[in-house]
Amino acid sequence: MRYQVTALVDGSRVQTLAVEADDARQARALTQERGYAVLAVRRGLGALPAFLPWARRGRRFPLQLFSQEMRVMLEAGLTLPEALQALVEKESRDDLRRVLQRVADALLEGASFSAALTRQPEAFPALYVATIRASEKSGDLAEALARYVRYQQQIDAIRGKVVAASVYPALLLAVGALVAAFLLAYVVPRFSAVYDDLGRQLPWITELMLGFGRLLNDNALIAALAAAATAAALLYGLAQPRVRAALLRQLWRVPRFGERLRVYDLARLYRTLSMLLRSGMPIVAAMRSASGLLRPEPRARLALALADIEQGRSISHAMAEHGLTTPVALRMLRVGERSGRMSELMERIAAYLEEDLARWVDWFMRLFEPVLMLAIGAVIGAVVLLMYMPILELAGALQ
Repeated sequence: MRYQVTALVDGSRVQTLAVEADDARQARALTQERGYAVLAVRRGLGALPAFLPWARRGRRFPLQLFSQEMRVMLEAGLTLPEALQALVEKESRDDLRRVLQRVADALLEGASFSAALTRQPEAFPALYVATIRASEKSGDLAEALARYVRYQQQIDAIRGKVVAASVYPALLLAVGALVAAFLLAYVVPRFSAVYDDLGRQLPWITELMLGFGRLLNDNALIAALAAAATAAALLYGLAQPRVRAALLRQLWRVPRFGERLRVYDLARLYRTLSMLLRSGMPIVAAMRSASGLLRPEPRARLALALADIEQGRSISHAMAEHGLTTPVALRMLRVGERSGRMSELMERIAAYLEEDLARWVDWFMRLFEPVLMLAIGAVIGAVVLLMYMPILELAGALQ
C-alpha cells in the first residue's frame, strides 16, 4: 500500500515522499530509517490495476535515466560504488531505491557490475547486461552507457513516429463513433416518433434503423455499460502479450504491412548488433544477445544464420540466405566485411531502414486519413439520409 509521507529533510526543508508499506506505522518507521523527521502520514492513491498497460509502464525501472546519470557521474570521476550510492541516496521511490541498493550491495560483496545487474532481471534486461559485460572487458563503461542511451533514443524515435502517426486516425475514429452513437441513440428515436404519428409505410432499411435507434434509446444504460465493458475488454486484450502476438501474426499476412513489419524488425536487429559490436562483443555473441528482441519467426531465421556463420560462412551470405537483409542492406554488409567496419555499416543499414520505414508511414497516413474521413462521413451521411428519406418521399408526393 502506498502512503504519502510529509517529512523534514536536513532539518529545514519539507518534502513529500511516496512510501510503500503495509500500514501507516511501517511507513513512518521506513521514513525515519532514512534519516527524515516525519511530520505527517496519509494514505495515498491505490495502485492502478495491473492489467492496464500504462499501469505497468509506470512501474518500470527508468533504465535510460539510470544510464544517463551513471555516465555523468563516472565521467566526473566518481567510482562505480560511489555513483551507485549517490543514486540510492537521491531516489525517493522505495521500489526503485531497493533495486539500486541491491545492486550496490552486490558490488560491495565483490560481484562485477554486470553480475550485480543480472540479479535484478526485472529492472535490467539481458541486452543491457550484455552491453555492460562487454564494456567491462574493454574498460569503457561510461562510453558503453552513453552508447546504450543513444541506441534507446533511436529505437524510441522510430517507435514514436509510428505512434504519433496513429493518434489522428484514432481521434477521427473516436469522434466518428461518438457522432454516430448520438445520432442513433438520440436523434433517430425523435424522428421515429414523428413517423409513427404520420402512419405512413416506411422503407424497410429506414424501419430497421429506426428500430435500432429505439432499442438503444430504451436501453441507454445497458448500451453504455456494454460499450464501457467492450472498451475495457479491448484494453485488457491489448495488454496481453499473446493477444498482441496474434495481432502481429495477422498483420504479417497482409502483404504491404508484413513487409513494413519486417523492415522494422531488421532495423532493430542491425541497430542492436551495431551497438554490441561497438562495445567489443564478437559477432556470434552479439547475434545471440540481439535475438531476444525479435519475434519468434525472425528469431528462428537469425538462429539459422548464426549456425551458418559458426560453420564458416560469411555474415552477408548467411543473413541473405535466411531473409534477414534487403538488397541495399546486403551490399552494405559486403562492404563492411571487406573493409572491417562491420559495426559502422550495420549502423548505416539501421539508419537507412528507419528512414525507409518513416517515409512509408508518412505516405500511408497521407493516404489513410482522407480515406478514413470519407468512410466516417459516409456512415454519418447514410444515417442522416435514411432519417430524411421518408420526408423527402412525402415532399415529392405532395408536389
